[in-house]
Amino acid sequence: MFSKILIANRGEIACRVIQTAHRLGIRCVAVYSEADRNARHVAMADEAFLLGPAPSSESYLRADKILEIALKSGAQAIHPGYGFLSENTDFANACEANNIAFIGPPASAIASMGSKSAAKDIMLQADVPLVPGYHGADQDPALLKAEAEKCGFPLLLKAIAGGGGKGMRVVNHIGEFESALAAAQRESQNAFGNPDMLIERYLTKPRHVEIQVFCDKQGNGIYLAERDCSVQRRHQKVIEEAPAPGLSDETRKAMGDTAVAAAKAIDYVGAGTVEFLYDEDGSFYFMEMNTRLQVEHPVTEMITGQDLVEWQLRIADGEPLPLQQDEIRIRGHALEARVYAEDPDNDFLPVTGTLHYLRTPKESAHVRVDTGVIEGDEVSVYYDPMIAKLIVWDEDREQAINRMVHALESYRIGGMKTNIGFLRQIADSKPFRDQELDTGFIEKHNDLLFQTAKTDIQSQLALATSFLLETERKTQPNKDDPDSPFNLQTSWRLNADYSRPMEWIVGEDHHQVRVVEHRTSEKQNGYEISVDNVSFNVSATLDDDHLRAVINGHRLSIHGHLAGNDLTLFREGHQFQCQLFRHTFEDSDQTSGGSLTAPMNGAIVAVLAEVGQVVAQGDTLVIMEAMKMEHSIRAPHAGTVSEIFFAVGDLVSDGAALVAVTLAETPAAEEE
Repeated sequence: MFSKILIANRGEIACRVIQTAHRLGIRCVAVYSEADRNARHVAMADEAFLLGPAPSSESYLRADKILEIALKSGAQAIHPGYGFLSENTDFANACEANNIAFIGPPASAIASMGSKSAAKDIMLQADVPLVPGYHGADQDPALLKAEAEKCGFPLLLKAIAGGGGKGMRVVNHIGEFESALAAAQRESQNAFGNPDMLIERYLTKPRHVEIQVFCDKQGNGIYLAERDCSVQRRHQKVIEEAPAPGLSDETRKAMGDTAVAAAKAIDYVGAGTVEFLYDEDGSFYFMEMNTRLQVEHPVTEMITGQDLVEWQLRIADGEPLPLQQDEIRIRGHALEARVYAEDPDNDFLPVTGTLHYLRTPKESAHVRVDTGVIEGDEVSVYYDPMIAKLIVWDEDREQAINRMVHALESYRIGGMKTNIGFLRQIADSKPFRDQELDTGFIEKHNDLLFQTAKTDIQSQLALATSFLLETERKTQPNKDDPDSPFNLQTSWRLNADYSRPMEWIVGEDHHQVRVVEHRTSEKQNGYEISVDNVSFNVSATLDDDHLRAVINGHRLSIHGHLAGNDLTLFREGHQFQCQLFRHTFEDSDQTSGGSLTAPMNGAIVAVLAEVGQVVAQGDTLVIMEAMKMEHSIRAPHAGTVSEIFFAVGDLVSDGAALVAVTLAETPAAEEE
């Protein structure tokens, strides 16, 4: 076995590899960019080397620098993780040329599957079923359009290189084809340096079912069950589970055997995933093969009891497969939810910032958290905004879902928007529990998943007030003397009750609060709180971030995070955010309703408007790229473009004004 390896990656996958390597007694070398100097994977490794500036093109994609560090450090092998250089044939070849083991498949196998069109040709020769479409080398737009008409609609345009949902567009009719092709090619060129497309018939109710395969250097291959990754958004997986619900044993075996045949057709070695589209009639079609470890590999580990990273290390070192096909045992059910720094209420726009407050569920045999961050870390614009993977296991699917819902309710992040509440909505929804799965799940159940929770703002603000007062109490000089009258938060005075005024902001609304404090017991403090003239009797005690309260006789437990004037309450997977009103504001607090601002740091890739152009509400004016994805900046109202502040290629900061649109004048009503 190797004695030292280098991990050519960052974040949670680097941490994941280090954990297994250390368990096996293998020393680990980490690499990092300037943005990751204090990252968790750097602290976990035995030694670490600086690669370069924050952009991945100047750090984690620097194959030459990584190989130089591997040779300098004495690493015998390189684990590429996923993303970055994990499916780069030149890098795999360079490792071999420098007598360093690449913990992955041979470069020839990566090349075979790296082009989706070439992969389909290989699969066709291996009798693997394919979806109807076009995957030829001729990329003439007129030919592609003609092939699209032959394929039929709806169809899917997909980048030949890469994955992760980038360079993909669904086209519903021929009138959409040209604009969709241009957008997909541009996104593919930016992400992978290759604009070539393939065309596939878009199945209307397909499921995404993938098979985990492993092959050794002795020519043996097996599959370790399947995963269902049907719950997706923009072709990116949101929740994955194993095994796939509702598949017959015959279908499982047929898909597994087909996946192994696909791997053997390219002389595969190591961990790989063969992805299929599974139709409701029981048929399945080859989609692509990922020649690396998948993000969702933990659900397979949970149901098989195997460490797939350990398998990778052993196979790369020349050992045979640890188990044969008939020795694989499946037990229970597992789910994985990807926790992202993104705003579900703003079209899932990625967000950046500091993880000021981070509390994860307690880990056990049932709950696992794979992450590369700790409290206080930054979520940077330079990399994928995934914070963690939350994985749960139980004896059956229903119990596993209950575990997931409870774990998501225990996952609390303050300081930025996340998708945790949205993930809970999915996991606890009736359609998900009832196995109504297909790749259009989120769009189909949009109203259910995005329904606004009915919030009693007044009672929430009563709890927020209690949390604030109890927090203030913790800082009082007489906090350890419960009988001290100077410990009252509402300014003790002789023979009189003082009503302390407050003002909270929720959204754009201001709420008036008055508080009278009174004693209830040595353990709990009592308040009479009036919110917008609605009265509440509250007794409360605060332990760290945990508030135990009784409000008008209703006993409940919540958690909170107070940062300056901003307070977030967490309860049952939901967040309630409010802000203590400030009576003075800086100029920066004022915003102009007529300008469109950058939602985050990024680069301008297209400007689709001109000064003086009349635009309608919803027109796309600017396209910017951030966190590896394109984002359309649309006109919030009809009007005339009065100014454009940036050009294609410019880098912009979060909040920067991009375009100014003068409001269209409302025509005067005609007199009768």
